[in-house]
Amino acid sequence: MTRGRTVARILLAPYLVVVLLLTWLPAKDAGRVTGIVATIAHWFEGLIPFEVGYTILEFLANVAMFVPLGALCAFAWPRMHAMWVIGAGAALSIMIELVQLTMPSRFSTLSDVIANTLGMALGYQVVSSWRRMRRRRTVNA
Repeated sequence: MTRGRTVARILLAPYLVVVLLLTWLPAKDAGRVTGIVATIAHWFEGLIPFEVGYTILEFLANVAMFVPLGALCAFAWPRMHAMWVIGAGAALSIMIELVQLTMPSRFSTLSDVIANTLGMALGYQVVSSWRRMRRRRTVNA
């Protein structure tokens, strides 16, 4: 196993812990970390209504939160098919949302599942594209 795969597999564990803390802590506690979304939405209030800006930024934040997971999975298991990685992201996201259903201070939404799965796919795609470009350079060198 290469060093990159080992590092990616090691980094997956703490990153998953962070994701689960951000998504399963009571809203008040998680808001201390994720409150930046509301702050940025307020900055753009003159251009876009807060409710619209916040919704868009929250969706993008969910995408961004799962991009590293997709990338780490692609590095950790380079031969794994994209659909397995994306499926794992969807399953993790669904699990997160199901747990949030039981938490009075959290809201479970389909848009979070979509955003998280999209983030997983983007992370995987970034690593796959990087690998293809690297192979082309090696072949052409």
